Amino acid sequence: MDYAIEMNNVNVYIDNRHILKNISLKVPYNTVYVIMGPSGSGKTTLLRVINRLIDVNPNAKVEGVVKVLGLNALNHDPYDLRRHIGMLFQVPNPFPHMTIYDNVAVAARINNVARNKKDLYEVVKWALEKAMLWDEVKDRLHDYPHQLSGGQKQRLCLARALAMKPKILLLDEPTANIDPVNARKLEEAIISLKNEITIVMVTHNPHQAARVADYVSIIYDGRIVEQGSASQIFLKPSTEIAQKLLRGEI
Repeated sequence: MDYAIEMNNVNVYIDNRHILKNISLKVPYNTVYVIMGPSGSGKTTLLRVINRLIDVNPNAKVEGVVKVLGLNALNHDPYDLRRHIGMLFQVPNPFPHMTIYDNVAVAARINNVARNKKDLYEVVKWALEKAMLWDEVKDRLHDYPHQLSGGQKQRLCLARALAMKPKILLLDEPTANIDPVNARKLEEAIISLKNEITIVMVTHNPHQAARVADYVSIIYDGRIVEQGSASQIFLKPSTEIAQKLLRGEI
């Protein structure tokens, strides 16, 4: 089987602290792969290794093998790598001085996925539809993000990430700061997108993970303590840490 992402014995050190410890995992194409664990366990750091945002920290050191879309990610041009990887952060971060339309269009322009204005409009519409936002904003594309709710802002950021036409989408606690209704809409979008994009999602919410995941890795203190299919993890967790996490005790 080919994998969109492979990690072998990955270790990450930041300021001489050992953050990720001997991480090995394989993410199949066109699946939702969920990373679970308590706060401070290294989940976000793992995402930042995949898209090389870890490089922003001059005190970070990464060892091991990371393959993304068949590329040796740690040696590949990070800017080229990120052209294939969209990311959604915990806090919605739309560009405040751009309209709803331009927030999405800017990503398509950067990645040259549209040849002309008509193509650009179709990409923006497609991205907003995939983010479950088009019906809510199609008559107000020239409004600004401050006129949207928090959940709508997050779905706008999802549309912006999708407009790049990425092959991989990284989601870092994407529903942590939005209301339950918008969270469910985002989950619906995630499930529908996996037929086209490989998705890696960080969450501490076991109920959410159970709704969207195909595969799960559980991280505790920088180590993967359990991994497998979602059904396997949720029906028969084999480690005490996994059992406690799924019960919400840690």
